Amino acid sequence: MAYALRSAFRKQALLIPFLNAVRGMSSSGGPTPPFTTLSVTRPAEPTTHVEFCRPEKRNAMNKAYWLEMVDCFNQIAQDSECRVVVFSGAGKLFTSGIDPMSMASDILQPEGDDTARISWNLRRVITQYQETFSVIEKCPKPVIVAIHGACIGAGVDLITACDIRLHAGCLEVDIGLAADVGTLQRLPSVIGSRSLVNELAFTARKMYAVEAKSYGLVSRVFPDKETMMAGALEMAGDITRKSPVAVQGTKINLIYSRDHSVPEALNYINTWNMSMLQTQDLMKSAQAAMEKKNLKEVTFSKL
Repeated sequence: MAYALRSAFRKQALLIPFLNAVRGMSSSGGPTPPFTTLSVTRPAEPTTHVEFCRPEKRNAMNKAYWLEMVDCFNQIAQDSECRVVVFSGAGKLFTSGIDPMSMASDILQPEGDDTARISWNLRRVITQYQETFSVIEKCPKPVIVAIHGACIGAGVDLITACDIRLHAGCLEVDIGLAADVGTLQRLPSVIGSRSLVNELAFTARKMYAVEAKSYGLVSRVFPDKETMMAGALEMAGDITRKSPVAVQGTKINLIYSRDHSVPEALNYINTWNMSMLQTQDLMKSAQAAMEKKNLKEVTFSKL
């Protein structure tokens, strides 16, 4: 018991600098121009924090959000100052999913003079919406998503496109209607149970925190949002201290391996590493290991 208490206090003490950083991350300052639904800040170098900022609308995803996510993550992908992303939602819950008032015209009244033209326009709209979450997966920087409260409908599409999922408080996951922007394609590999995915998709029942953790939808659980955000920043810090060549190459190869056979994935990483192994980062890491240095003391160039 005494050991457990000491461990808990030690862990809390380690989180103090990250808790201070979290308190400096404004969740009430509103979106960051030119965005109207997203706040983008740099709470710690080289970590980028993207916060969904529509708390008054329960972080419902309106038309602007679907476009701004693509612009935001395309910029992050090219930003050499950023090595990892933390994504979260402002307000009382993570997201309530699609904003029906904003999206109704695109979905219920698509343009077109006949069935063929209406279908092509609707296909274009759905493809555009799919890119909103695929852009997270395409971004070579690892994305940690910090979920609090409800994560409904398209929110599940969002979190399954992220690399690491954390949650705090009473998590409520609800797939909602037939998902066409990523959940049905990504969730089976995330939780590893086709039966459970089918159950969730067919019944649209809610999945709560304990079940989400047991099936691997989230990897860590925190008692409250503030502690979760501190934990996310601590994890982000651990990632940023590693070679960006290694980290970004690992993400790209993990996603490739998910979608291809083992022989194909081995051949891909073989071709990948015949150039990437020539990085100076490998020598720096090896030298640090021989000298018994902490990687915190090693400086890796921007990528």
